[in-house]
Amino acid sequence: MRPALQLKLSQQLTMTPQLQQAIRLLQLPVMDLNAQIQEALEENVMLELEEPVEAAPVNGESTAEVQALTGDDSWRDVATRTQDSFGSDGPSMAEFADESGDTLRDHLLWQLELENFSPREALVGEAIIDSIDDEGYLTATLEQIHDELDRDAGFDIDEIERTLSKVQRFDPAGVGARALDECIGLQLLQLDPTTPGLATARRMAQEFLSLVAEKSFAELRRKLEVSDDELELALALVRSCHPKPGLAIASGRTEYVVPDVFVRKVDGVWQVEVSSSGIPKLTVNQRYADMLRGESSHGALRAQLQEARWLVRSLEIRHDTVLKVARCIVERQMAFFEHGEEHMRPMVLRDVAEAIEMHESTISRVTNNKYMHTPRGVLEFKYFFSSHVSTVDGDEQSSTAVRAKIRKLIGAENPAKPLSDSRIAKLLEQDGVKVARRTVAKYREAMNIPSSSDRRVR
Repeated sequence: MRPALQLKLSQQLTMTPQLQQAIRLLQLPVMDLNAQIQEALEENVMLELEEPVEAAPVNGESTAEVQALTGDDSWRDVATRTQDSFGSDGPSMAEFADESGDTLRDHLLWQLELENFSPREALVGEAIIDSIDDEGYLTATLEQIHDELDRDAGFDIDEIERTLSKVQRFDPAGVGARALDECIGLQLLQLDPTTPGLATARRMAQEFLSLVAEKSFAELRRKLEVSDDELELALALVRSCHPKPGLAIASGRTEYVVPDVFVRKVDGVWQVEVSSSGIPKLTVNQRYADMLRGESSHGALRAQLQEARWLVRSLEIRHDTVLKVARCIVERQMAFFEHGEEHMRPMVLRDVAEAIEMHESTISRVTNNKYMHTPRGVLEFKYFFSSHVSTVDGDEQSSTAVRAKIRKLIGAENPAKPLSDSRIAKLLEQDGVKVARRTVAKYREAMNIPSSSDRRVR
């Protein structure tokens, strides 16, 4: 044995505070983001405020045209690798909580409607969601869920298990788990398969979580038969998972709505721009940064410099991602902007995720609590997403468009002889939309429209 130098190439997990910060800022509404920026300006001497730029003129000289769907691909890697999971040593769950006002149940039911669930799966899915607590865990057994379902429908445990697997792919990652090990395993399952240390992390979550909690790292390394570096990678992945994913969806109403993007038609072209209202433009103080160049001391200032660069980059990522999602929405829903609700196209999270090559969980976070100022009003991003409804000729319509048709039919009815749900279903079929009576009733109730008997004027 003799000393020797060896060159080794290896991949390392980039689960850095920068990535955590980028996704945290991504989901913040404008007012909360502004508060975060002001706080950073007060605490970090390496940050400075740029002079405000005049708002873009209405004639669209500096607006971003819908057709130019380009962007920074670096966020794609960030979103794919992190899958919206954050470390236990990072910011608290409260900092990551969605404040759109939706409960966890509302958030899950919204995703259930967007997915291509069969009617049977939707019934089972609703029963499963009703059994998920605020922390995101399934509190009922499959047998208990089975007992709550209609016995005459012939549901079995395997069918419930398959539907649960689909619900467990919803956002937030890890929801619907029955225990902590399954919760962490579900979050790890959504990571890029090429992520270094992922296989070890999965085994760690399945078999040795107690050793992780006890910090018995030597024993953990022996049982997993891995090196110190491989163990650190796996531990970083496990610690990046939320033990209580449901708390990321908090119930609380936002007092004010500030649009994140503006959409308007200029010279016959629909254009999109990100709102700059209330969002200060930050930059790194280059004079201070130059003074630190070549200096080995001033560790605290160097740390602030790194944090300042992370924040500036994270804000750029947020801007680019919100813009890409908004452009995609406007491009796909052009008919709505031109002609109104009845022309809304069916669109689910997957459609946007595939179009801009990001993960569905990232799209879910972008669309939550983000608002778009349009000629048709200030609308939440989530408003543009709806499930598919089949038509007579084999095409598909948006459930939002079908709701608009139902509202229009009811608005034009004879108050002395209001339309029944069955009659509305027949009229819709004549218009090319094939929906069941119970679907009409469901949409009508969702719009807070009374039944025909309650609408009758005597």
